[in-house]
Amino acid sequence: METVYLLIPLASLLGAILAGTTALSQREIGHRWAIPGVALSFALSVVVLLDVMGGNTFNGTVYTWLTSGELTLSVGLLIDPLTALMMTVVTFVSLLVHVYTIGYMHDDPGYNRFFAYIALFTFFMLMLVMGNNFLVLFFGWEGVGLVSYLLIGFWYRRPTAIAANLKAFLVNRVGDFGFLLGIAAIYAALGTLQYDAVFERAGELAGANLTLVPGWEWSLASFVAIALFIGAMGKSAQVPLHVWLPDSMEGPTPISALIHAATMVTAGVFMLARLSPIFEQSETALAVVLIIGAVTALFMALIGLVQNDIKRVIAYSTLSQLGYMVVAMGVSAYAAGIFHLMTHAFFKALLFLGAGSAIHAMLDEQDMRKMGGLRKYMPVTHWTFLIGALALSGIWPFAGYYSKDTIIEATALSHIPGAEFAHWAVLIGVVITALYTFRMYFLTFQGEERMDEHTRHHLHESPKVVTLPLILLAIPSVFAGYVWLNPVVFSDFFGPALEVTHGHDVLEELAHHHAGWAKYVPLVLALAGIAAAYYLYMVRRDLPEKIAAASGPIYPILVNKYGFDALYDRVFADGGIGLGGILWQRGDVAAIDGAAVNGTAARIRRLAGRMRGLQSGYIYHYAFSMLIGVFVLVSWYLLN
Repeated sequence: METVYLLIPLASLLGAILAGTTALSQREIGHRWAIPGVALSFALSVVVLLDVMGGNTFNGTVYTWLTSGELTLSVGLLIDPLTALMMTVVTFVSLLVHVYTIGYMHDDPGYNRFFAYIALFTFFMLMLVMGNNFLVLFFGWEGVGLVSYLLIGFWYRRPTAIAANLKAFLVNRVGDFGFLLGIAAIYAALGTLQYDAVFERAGELAGANLTLVPGWEWSLASFVAIALFIGAMGKSAQVPLHVWLPDSMEGPTPISALIHAATMVTAGVFMLARLSPIFEQSETALAVVLIIGAVTALFMALIGLVQNDIKRVIAYSTLSQLGYMVVAMGVSAYAAGIFHLMTHAFFKALLFLGAGSAIHAMLDEQDMRKMGGLRKYMPVTHWTFLIGALALSGIWPFAGYYSKDTIIEATALSHIPGAEFAHWAVLIGVVITALYTFRMYFLTFQGEERMDEHTRHHLHESPKVVTLPLILLAIPSVFAGYVWLNPVVFSDFFGPALEVTHGHDVLEELAHHHAGWAKYVPLVLALAGIAAAYYLYMVRRDLPEKIAAASGPIYPILVNKYGFDALYDRVFADGGIGLGGILWQRGDVAAIDGAAVNGTAARIRRLAGRMRGLQSGYIYHYAFSMLIGVFVLVSWYLLN
């Protein structure tokens, strides 16, 4: 099986390389290399998942990369239930995105280059989830960040795309700095980067202290866990490092589905689950994770209510749902968080690809206010999008109902500090999610047609190469929750891959806990959100503007996204430019050029001018100087 394990990432890498070699070709043939590579990765991932479910796991070194003294850096693989499930989800969604891309990008001049990028993205994500040490994790972590930079700015002639990929790159560097600090602290404390060795000695982190500021000691476990979580905040776009993700909509729609569904943004959630033995050593770190996730889940959902760009509505939905996953990690419901990651991958990819189908039919129009009534022109896109919307809203029996409800119930049972706030945040988030999701659905597919005549004349269903991935994603969006809830969440599916300490096992308690009528509160709230969306956008269409006008400062705050972008522009962008100007004028021009370089030259020139006066050319001046010199030497000799 070791050969199979290696083939899974290498097949995608080979597909990327071969697609890349055709990037200069005038023929659209990139898919001929990328899709077979990713398809092979998916097929082998399914084989590995079935093998792992049969009890077979693997943890070994592929090769040793570097040895220096006691430091050994190796490339190794860890194949366990967590890895196998992630591999299958990543390759399945990636494969469907590849197929969808054939139809969506067929006229784009960068067709072959695009396939090279997305296959390479899949390779790095597979390395991230398959590694057995922090070196391989960091390699995949930075790899998906690099390729996301290329994909977000794929249409590099658009200034907005270049601004978006630069923003994503810079914000993620902030998170990666914390991530590196955490990894460095682990190596400094334990002398190893191998997962198994670190997890066995994780208790030593809890027993050690770290003095960051004199007189203020931190638990080393808390420092390491929070530093690692800062990395997850950047990659999984948690407040306040969330600002890059909505702007990443500047990339082509298949990228939105790939980045936001099962790959890059879920990397942070996967990392939290994989490193559960470390996070379980610090209740402080768990509380930080929990509160940040709850804030993200609630407040990003509110922004989704006021967005008019269909892709940005789904983007803020992604932020909110990532918050739910992080909340699950904060209450130690790791299996529930991974389960929601899986179901979310299906219905969120479905929503993005469905939105892309609608945008393509609307001649690249993304403003929902200029859509409406698309259901009769695009029946397949309409019905599959509706399935995704119902799953996202948490309506029974769709997948999101099971995964989201499990997280909400787990927060109600948790005793981690901040759990009560998190429970109310995710509960309120349910009605908001249903409201903005069906606002998007009604404005796009129902009601009156608001497009111009030229666009209306162009409207038609997308080709089968686009609708087939929608249908295949709709199937697990319906059934994955019911089928996989008990095996993944309430059984020992993950085994030792996830560690939960005594007193934190809310899923064990939930398995034997009967919530009664309270279990149906999220479903009732979701139905209420849908009903409110129907009334506001199908019955009383004048009310939303009246509510916005009567909301006082609330609506402008939401439209301005709580001012995060303006704050960062003012403090970091403008502040950086201002600091650069000060360093340039006072540092470079005044201090270095003026005082050090030019100043030194000026002083030497003045000294040389004075010294030049001694060279008069008159013999009696030189004779007089010699007499003075002799007098000084004789005097010194006699005195000594």
